[in-house]
Amino acid sequence: MGEHPAQPHSAPGPGSVAVTEHRRRRLARFNRTVTNKVLHRPSRWFPQLGSLTHVGRRTHEVYRTPVSVFRTRDGFRIPLTHGRGADWVQNALNHGAVRLTTRRTIYELTDPVIVHDTERKYLPWPWRTFLRFFGVSYFIDFRAATAARGV
Repeated sequence: MGEHPAQPHSAPGPGSVAVTEHRRRRLARFNRTVTNKVLHRPSRWFPQLGSLTHVGRRTHEVYRTPVSVFRTRDGFRIPLTHGRGADWVQNALNHGAVRLTTRRTIYELTDPVIVHDTERKYLPWPWRTFLRFFGVSYFIDFRAATAARGV
């Protein structure tokens, strides 16, 4: 009995785009159904978490989205774990400003810019490792315009 000439299809490797996109979609689904509901309130108090308030570009409704957030020299950097096409990202770019509540402080953030950063600057090593695993190398940077304590 000879070998079959057709080779079996191998699964994509761990670093492939297909696996990364699959992980990102699974993470987005989990976040929408579980994490966002659980983290909405506590995200305003914990370090490296925040609640982002933004206005819908079509509906003009106010939305709140829990995000991971990291301080930069003049503002904040937020990883785009759901990609550059996420609704909140498009809303921020369209409106040009959002409000971030983190560590009991409210920041008015302006001048959103999408940044591709494979080194994941401004992030502590556990976050760099986590985001590398999910293939996240795009971020949105904001400039902090104002801050108000006491939330």
